[in-house]
Amino acid sequence: MTHCNSEISKFTKTVFFFAFLWLSHYSSAQSLKPAQIFSDHMVLQRDVTVPIWGETSGNEEVTVFFNGVAHKTTADTNGHWEVLLPQRSAGGPFEMSIVSKSGTIRYKDIMIGDVWLCSGQSNMEWTVVNSNNAEEEIRNGNHPEIRQFKVPRSSAPLPEKTLAGGEWQTASRETVGNFTAVGYFFARQISASEATPIGLLNSSWGGSRIEPWIRAEDLGFEDAEAMATRLKAKREAERAEYITSIKQRLPVIPEEDSGMKEGEAVWAKPAYDDSSWETMDLPTLWEQAGWEQTDGIFWFRKIFLLTKGMETKDATLSLGPIDDSDQTWVNGHLIGKTNSHNENRTYTVPAKYLKEGENNITVRVDDTGGGGGIYGDPSLLFFKANGKTIPLVGAWKYRVGMIRLDGPSQGDNQQPTLLYNKMIHPILKFPIKGVLWYQGESNAGNPEDAKAYSDIFKTLITSWRQLWGLGDFPFLYVQLANFMAVNEEPSTSNWALLRESQSNALELPATGQAVIIDIGEANDIHPRNKQDVGKRLALAAQKIAYGKDVVYSGPAYNSMTKKDNKIVLSFDHTGAGLLAKNGEPLKGFSISGKNRKFVWGNAKIVGNTVEVSSEKIKDPVAVRYAWANNPEGANLHNKEGLPASSFRTDHWDE
Repeated sequence: MTHCNSEISKFTKTVFFFAFLWLSHYSSAQSLKPAQIFSDHMVLQRDVTVPIWGETSGNEEVTVFFNGVAHKTTADTNGHWEVLLPQRSAGGPFEMSIVSKSGTIRYKDIMIGDVWLCSGQSNMEWTVVNSNNAEEEIRNGNHPEIRQFKVPRSSAPLPEKTLAGGEWQTASRETVGNFTAVGYFFARQISASEATPIGLLNSSWGGSRIEPWIRAEDLGFEDAEAMATRLKAKREAERAEYITSIKQRLPVIPEEDSGMKEGEAVWAKPAYDDSSWETMDLPTLWEQAGWEQTDGIFWFRKIFLLTKGMETKDATLSLGPIDDSDQTWVNGHLIGKTNSHNENRTYTVPAKYLKEGENNITVRVDDTGGGGGIYGDPSLLFFKANGKTIPLVGAWKYRVGMIRLDGPSQGDNQQPTLLYNKMIHPILKFPIKGVLWYQGESNAGNPEDAKAYSDIFKTLITSWRQLWGLGDFPFLYVQLANFMAVNEEPSTSNWALLRESQSNALELPATGQAVIIDIGEANDIHPRNKQDVGKRLALAAQKIAYGKDVVYSGPAYNSMTKKDNKIVLSFDHTGAGLLAKNGEPLKGFSISGKNRKFVWGNAKIVGNTVEVSSEKIKDPVAVRYAWANNPEGANLHNKEGLPASSFRTDHWDE
């Protein structure tokens, strides 16, 4: 019996020994993992060598089959591998198989065409479904030659090799609503004019500053790890300062929404006592009502009266745009909610929820970054019942439900290099045709930032070109639109300063600027007309990237001369000639003498020049055009219909 147990023990030890060896080998093996950027429906850049790379077990042979041709390599000891596909002309669809002992990966419906990187903040991230004529655009959205890869919002303190996720999608009625609108409308033009598939590599993040998109070394930080450590300490100090500032308004900072108890909206109950709440005049962003740099949840309540008979039919509640999301109750009944920021809210209120006399509206607004609140055109804030309209503009009761203690300056999309590390660095091997960039709003908060943008924007362009190693590829960008209130008199403008900084990038080769100061919206930082933005970028691409003989820019200021009491302005990109849009007198020009006080000028087109004067200025020395946050009415165009950029002839500090 003892001998038998001894033999069993030896057998058991042997089994465990070989099992240990097998498990050790298995755990050291690594499955085949191509880079995340590769998937079905991908677009690969034409006319260049294209790397295909990934990971597998160390020293393992990897074969990439593309269009029936095998390309072999061997992974290094860490399992990294890469093969190069030779240049190909536009075409497809193709298939690709990647094979190693660790596995096989197959991709289908691959096109060869032009890949454009679409990057920036929310106006680049803005989707087709939230743009003008969305239903029609989506209904006509079947364009199999256009594809998008959306890089997930993600960040890292140091450069990383892998994306957080993502996959290629083909433009169709089912998918195109979620495409970058600017990128899609650009691609639609270029795919048709160049007869080539277009891939949109969409790496954008709403509210982001420009600094997060740039490599640490190019921002002047030689030691990226030391920078990450300093950045962490800086964010902690800023957070402490932010908390101190909030405590001046709120002795107890609510970190969870006080208005919701176990999923019940207690602050939306009609009988809830809101007599201690403060008031805020709406519409407005709460940052403009004393809550600067504040993100979180605010609750708003308002009483309105319905006369007899108004409560008998379903009604309409219009709140205009809200940043970011809302839940809305009438007399304690949830009548609507929207998670898309800035979308106009229009909710149907069933008659059964209404009553004669006092009725209550409660709106819970959740803002995760940047401006927050119920804002926009006052005409959009109303309650309509049985044919009668009740304006809701004016004082509303409000209370803070929750504060996000990581203030707006704390977000990863505000911090240097964090987005580059995770959203750009992992795709540097992926060849592109060029870049579409739409960003700047987040850097226009003060004149110092707006002027500094000139150099840092050039740094971004030159850095990305060097890192991709594809030469001076086309870099096309969108200038800031007109936005905010219109000034009655000439004034200083952070947005005009930033537009000037953007225009300065035209000093670099192969750059193009789409001017859109004629299609913005005073009450919305996200203009819905993304179609014209895409078209103007496409014109720049046709000229700069594809060598077409097209007028791709509106008039651009070149020089000035003084003639008696007038200033004569000369322009580049006049096309077939200058004109005042809609046949109206020229507007948007201001003029100054040596005292640097600008007044509105009288401007007229003379040939391909503009003469500006004013009876108030006998000895003029400087002219500015469209120099405002919202230069509404500025109407200098060329005959091709492209607007002139804002400019100034002086270099006076603002």
